[in-house]
Formats: sequence, C-alpha cells, structure tokens
Amino acid sequence: MGEAWRDLDAYTREALGALPPLSADGVLPPGLGGTRALELFDAQAGSRHLDFAARQLTAEGAGYYSIGSSGHEGNAAVAAALRPTDPALLHYRSGGFFLERARQAGVPRPLRDVLLGVVAAAEDPISGGRHKVFGNAAAAVLPQTSTIASHLPRAMGLAFALGRGAALGRELRWPADSVVVCSFGDASANHSTAAGAIGAALHSAYQGLDMPLLLVCEDNGLGISVPTPPGWIEQAYGHRPGLRYVAADGCDLFGAYEAAVEAAEYVRSRRRPAFLHLRTVRLLGHAGSDVESAYRTAADIGADVERDPLVATGRLLAGAGVAGPGELVARYERIGREVAALAGEVRGAATLTSAVVVTAPIAPLRAGAVAADAARPVGAGARRRAFGGRLPERAGAVTLAQAVNRTLADLLARDGDVLVFGEDVGRKGGVYGVTRGLRRMFGARRVFDTLLDEQSILGAALGAGVAGFVPVPEIQFLAYLHNAADQLRGEAATLSFFSAGQYRNPLVVRIPAYAYQKGFGGHFHNDNSVAALRDIPGLVIASPARADDAAAMLRTCVSAARTDGRVCVFLEPIALYHRRDLHRAGDDGWLAEYVEPAGWAGADVPLGRARVYGDGADLTLVGFANGVPMCLRVARRLAAEGIRARVLDLRWLAPLPAADLLAAARATGRVLVADETRRTGGVSEAVCTALTDAGFPGRVARVAGADSFVPLGPATGAVLLSEERIEAAARELMAG
Repeated sequence: MGEAWRDLDAYTREALGALPPLSADGVLPPGLGGTRALELFDAQAGSRHLDFAARQLTAEGAGYYSIGSSGHEGNAAVAAALRPTDPALLHYRSGGFFLERARQAGVPRPLRDVLLGVVAAAEDPISGGRHKVFGNAAAAVLPQTSTIASHLPRAMGLAFALGRGAALGRELRWPADSVVVCSFGDASANHSTAAGAIGAALHSAYQGLDMPLLLVCEDNGLGISVPTPPGWIEQAYGHRPGLRYVAADGCDLFGAYEAAVEAAEYVRSRRRPAFLHLRTVRLLGHAGSDVESAYRTAADIGADVERDPLVATGRLLAGAGVAGPGELVARYERIGREVAALAGEVRGAATLTSAVVVTAPIAPLRAGAVAADAARPVGAGARRRAFGGRLPERAGAVTLAQAVNRTLADLLARDGDVLVFGEDVGRKGGVYGVTRGLRRMFGARRVFDTLLDEQSILGAALGAGVAGFVPVPEIQFLAYLHNAADQLRGEAATLSFFSAGQYRNPLVVRIPAYAYQKGFGGHFHNDNSVAALRDIPGLVIASPARADDAAAMLRTCVSAARTDGRVCVFLEPIALYHRRDLHRAGDDGWLAEYVEPAGWAGADVPLGRARVYGDGADLTLVGFANGVPMCLRVARRLAAEGIRARVLDLRWLAPLPAADLLAAARATGRVLVADETRRTGGVSEAVCTALTDAGFPGRVARVAGADSFVPLGPATGAVLLSEERIEAAARELMAG
C-alpha cells in the first residue's frame, strides 16, 4: 500500500521537473488568469498529497480512510466555474473540488480538516470524527457518503426546492439563483438510484419547473474492479431529451474549466439540468487496500499514470507562460511538506470514546421548544381563507382521516414553510381522501402531485428540508416505502450525524399503513411490517389510533422537524381512517372533536408519551393503531366477567414510551402486548425488551401477526392479529 503512492509521488515530481521550459505558446481560458490557474494547481496538488498522507496514516494504524481522489483532481475546475454559495453534494473522489471550494469560501485550514476526518478526530469540523466526508457549512458543501449514488435524489430535491422557494417568494438557505452541483462516478451512474433521480429531474424540467441541477459524472472507467464499457456514459446520457450534455477530458484542466463554465452557465440561466461528463483516470486503485494488479494489466495502469492530471496541468501552465518546471516542482513539494506536517499534527488526535457523544447529533430533543412551536396559533384571516368560514372545530366530531386533513390545512395556513406532496395527493386528494381540498385551498405550489417513484418523492423531501422547508410527503402505502427505505436510512437519518448537527433534515413522511382493509389489496396494500423503520437511529415513528391523537401528534411531528430537524414517519392506520364506531354500530365512539388552535397547548402529545384508557388493576393490554380499539373491546368483555383491564396505546413506536409502559405494567402486574405487526421484527419485541430491561417482575405475554406476507381475501384472518386471539391470550395470562 505504501509503495504505490511513493512511486506515484516520485513519478509526478520527476514528470513536472521534466516539462518543457516556460513558453507563451498556450492560451489561458477566458476568465481563468494565471493566478487562478496556479490556485487550481495547488488544489490538485493538495488533493494528491492528502491521498498520500491518508495511505501513510492508514499503514501506520493511525488512519481509517484511504479512498482517494488521485486521477480525479480535474474536478477542481468544476468548483472554479461555480460560486461558493452553490450547494455541492460531492462524490468521495472530489477532493480537488473540495479544496478549491474551501479556498473560494475562505475556509481557514481545509487540508487539516480533511486529515482530521481521515484519523476520525473528535475535532474534525464537519462530522466530529464520525465519518470521513467532504463537507463544510460555510462552503455550502453538504456531507455525503455518496455510495451507490444515494445522494442524487437529495440533489434533485434541493434543485427543485430552490425553484419552488423562488416561486413562493421564500428566502431559503442558499440564493435563489444558485446551482446545485452533484458529482458521482461512472459506476454509480448505472444505479437505479441515479437513474430515478435523473429521470425525476428531467420529468420536472419537462413540465416547466425550475431544476437548476448540474450533474458531474467523474468517469474513470471502473467500478472498483469492473470496467465501464468505453463510450457507455455518453451513450446513456449524451442524447437524453431535456438534458444538456457537455463532455471534457478531466485530465485537461483548461478544457475541463471551459466545459464546466458552459454547463454551469446553462443551468444557472436556463434553470434546467445539465450533465457534465469528465473523463478521468483512477490512480492508486479503488482504496488503500485495493490491489489493482489483481484485475488490471500493468499496461493499463501505466497508461493511466501517463495521463496524470497534475502533470497535464503543469504542462498547460508552462505552455501558457504561467509557471515553469522549477516553480511547479517547488509548489508541489511545498504542499507535500505542508500536508506531511499536518498529518503529523493530527496523528494520534483524540477520537470519540463515548456512545453519548457519538450519538448526540442523531436525535436532538428540545421538548419545550417543540411544544411551544406546536401550540403556535393560526391567524384568523389565514383560517378564514383556508376554510372559507367553515371552521372545522364547529363541524362536529371527526374521523381520523378528517383530523389529519384539517390539521394539514391549519399547518399550511399557519406556516409558509410547509409543503404537502406525493402520489395522487393533489387533484385527487389521496387514495383515501385524506388530502382532499388542500390543493384548492393552498395552490399547486404547496400541495402537489409527484411522479410515481418513492425514491424521488423522498429525495424531493430531503432537498426541500435541507433548503429550509418542512416537507410533508406521502408514501401511498407502507409496502411502497421499501422501494426507497435507504433514502430514510442512509440519507435523511444520517445527515445530522455526518455533519455534527450543522445540517438538518426536517421531514415528516405520512404513510397510509397496516392491514385490515377488507376487500382491498393483498400484500402491497395491506402490509404490517415496520422492521425496516424501527432500527433507524433517531427516526421518530408516530402511530396514532384515533382522531384527536392524530391531530396532536401530527402537529408535534411537524414542530419536531422544524425545531430540532427530526426525521419523522407518521403511520396512519388505513382501516381506522373512516371508523366512527367503537363497540356497536352508531355509537360514534371512535370520533373526536377537532381542537381549535387556541386549545392546542392543552391538547399537546409530546414525543414518547402513551395514552391510557381505564384504571383496571388486573391486566394491562398494550396496543397501537388498529390494536387499540381491539383491546378496548376485549377489555369491555373481560370487565363483564370481573377482569379489570386497562389499555395502553403506545402512540409512538419510536421513541417508545418506556416510562408510561412501565408505570402501566406495574399497576397491574400482568401485561399482554397486542402487536398487529409481525412476530419477528415487530413492535412487541421492543415492548417486551423494554419491560425486561427495566426489571419488571410481573408476567408478560404477547400476541402478534404471523411471520407472513398479508394474503388476499379471507385468508388474512389466518395471519393477522384479531380480537379473538387477544381475548384468548388475555384469559390464558390471567389463568396462569
């Protein structure tokens, strides 16, 4: 590992020294003077020496990251073509870009900052030692792991958000005429995530929506060890309608700069996407542990070395009369000494040692601030315009679906930063009518339909959130989320972690959820799996069972997103959307009054607080969503036989209301968990574990859905939780 970088270092130094003498035959590109050209050479050299230092630190056991940018340093030209206020989501080989952007933005010591990330130092200014990423808030560089193009949907969403902000007259985090730049590799360009994001960008632009997105494909011809077919990127992206394609040799700094200026000016002036194809080389292999000779010939490796972009830049500078071989070698060696000294300085830097410190940025919670924001009133004039004088609190008791609809309307009326969108939510008002009328009230700029791609819906939300909106997207059914779960797991939930809280991702994802839809669906419309959500660190999972809780919990989620940058998933039980009755037909026992804004403070439902029905001392029935009315009916039947049961509605699946759960359990000494999700990976596992961890000495049992997909028709009764099973389990527990 060490020898390869030393060989490349020696080659670059010798090749720079052997360049022809200073001349004036070449010409600098317009807008790129001699001083600026030398600054770009310095960024390239700095990026190269950072790679060398990372490999040396790793070889010594002091570093933990050695995926480098060697061969890709021409991306510094892309940064030079942009403004330091243009938000950038970077490929992990965009070291030259990062250093040039940091210089533009006046970042004091970017070389040291990168090395602090390599050694996972606690003082790393972007991630705080949690991951090595290119990022800096002052330089508008959002930290991305950029694996498998997972950051492209967010980049698309951010470009969309800038356009939407301008249309709504809202001041966002970045200027309205900004360009969003997103870089990625040629192998990533083939991933479905990239294809979906680029397709969504073109779909938006085709409709006349602003989409100022500059896509930069750094094409080195390899995906780790797998070659990209020559000409494939141009074939795939060079002729896409609506996508401006500009190609350049990434080893030719001047040509790359001119191409980047052309692409950036097109995006900025036309507010349309462009694809900048930079043909690069990959030097030193995929990462420090990669042995290229195992899958590449010596001739292929040597051919890439001969295209060394630093040497190529030196040749251009010498030919344009900017700097001769001696000066270039001196600059290269000076930067090398600087990086080596910084590497020695950070070697052995303190790392994170406490789980409390490591996890601090994941789930901030300022309960008082969240409650205060949730209780803010809605202007009377705004409500009159929204509801047309038919105020919802005067219209009688409402269902769960109606409560969500009215709450969204009030939040849209109160806060201009709220956006509601998803498949069919606009004109149609959602499959179940939950968003009906909102588009008419607030217009298509704030309530709108999207294309049918969950990944792009979440990507739009991720970009909107980081730009300054509070997005409330809808995923049409719970099963559909699994198509795009990594946008929550790998992107939304990690942003504050990778940036030590400097960037946040406020987000409330509404999902019609769970099973029990009679006569409709089967697996994709009746899904009872939440395991993919439950293990995402910091994710809030709300699961209301009734109308008043749904309204209050939705307000809490939106305020937690706005105030603390929380990522929330709001699971709405489809089978309870329009439920009116509880015990018998016509009793209206599952309706609730809609609370007017003046009473919101008194109706607050904080994160992680459960709801208890009754004060029975014999048995605690724990449920959520559809399980709550089931448990209430079971409790009523048990009471007729003298068994006094109380029912605890968890309401929040994360954070789990552990304190309320334990208090209810201790009050009765017996707990039955009624879990409508699957037995394996379901919610009851967490409930039982919480009781065990707390040392609960009583008896605990659970009844859950089967480890099965949900079938169509009457067969659902064989695999889903039922009142009969709850009641039988309760009697067995009481008899033991």
